[in-house]
Amino acid sequence: MWFWMLKWVLLGPVVRWYTRPRVRGRQHVPASGPVVVAANHAAEIDSLVLSLVLPRQPRFLAKAEYYRPGPRGRLYRWLCAVTGQIPVDRDGGSAASTSLAAAERLLRDGGVWAIYPEGTRSPDGRLYRGHTGVVRVARAVPGAVVLPVGLVGTAAVDPSSRRGWRRGRVRVDIGAPVDVTAGDVRAGTDLLMAAIGSLTGQEPLDHYPERRRAA
Repeated sequence: MWFWMLKWVLLGPVVRWYTRPRVRGRQHVPASGPVVVAANHAAEIDSLVLSLVLPRQPRFLAKAEYYRPGPRGRLYRWLCAVTGQIPVDRDGGSAASTSLAAAERLLRDGGVWAIYPEGTRSPDGRLYRGHTGVVRVARAVPGAVVLPVGLVGTAAVDPSSRRGWRRGRVRVDIGAPVDVTAGDVRAGTDLLMAAIGSLTGQEPLDHYPERRRAA
């Protein structure tokens, strides 16, 4: 209930006013069943935009370093709880595996998992190499539909160099499903990233971005 209240009443109208999203490809999102939404990551507002425009409720991997003490941390924990986000420790190891296992359970229950395969925001607007976790999870769930999504314009609305949003125009392109089952997981991931790049027009890179530390 809280997700839909936030989307339609409390937060969504504000996000819509700032971003004025143009959406193409909603018809590619199945009405039911497991779906992986794989998008490029340009700004912190990306998750809010995806939640606003997708016809179903997406659940994200939320960076565990944001679960810090204090009022802001408590607010973030509450938002993650009511919107069904999955905390992930980006330092890797068993903690990251646990989060991916949670994403797999979500898909097996017929949910929508939204993920940024780059692992963090692009520092310069280019499209970086994708991590293979998204494909490994998708392959483990029979019938999972993998959708590439291109976000364009969110970095201008929510620039990392300043606080607060600027009003702009955001484009969200939802591509046709990508078959990530052929070849090894690296090949499937590269195919998915190429599909995302075809939607955004970003320059592709064959290495991972440097991870940002939470402020």
